[in-house]
Amino acid sequence: MPSVSVRLSEAEKTELESVADLLEEDRSTTIRKALREGLSDLRVRVAVERYQSGDVGLAEAARLADVTVAEWLAVARERNLTIQLTREDLEREVDAAADL
Repeated sequence: MPSVSVRLSEAEKTELESVADLLEEDRSTTIRKALREGLSDLRVRVAVERYQSGDVGLAEAARLADVTVAEWLAVARERNLTIQLTREDLEREVDAAADL
């Protein structure tokens, strides 16, 4: 597994140790878990921003967020986003449903 170094402020280090203690895990495991969850949240945030601005459609927003279209629709519902379905989005979903 590759190694990555990062500099933390004293407050960040203290917070890391606090969360690691809370989770009863070592710091490395806590960092990996926080990174995974944080990256996932960042992907969704960028997808939401681009979807809201109209830069991307439904399928592309789902791809950016690294979720299925159904999961993206749940995200959109949770965040009260206006669903923007193009004809191509609908056709792709009909084709996918037909393959089931």
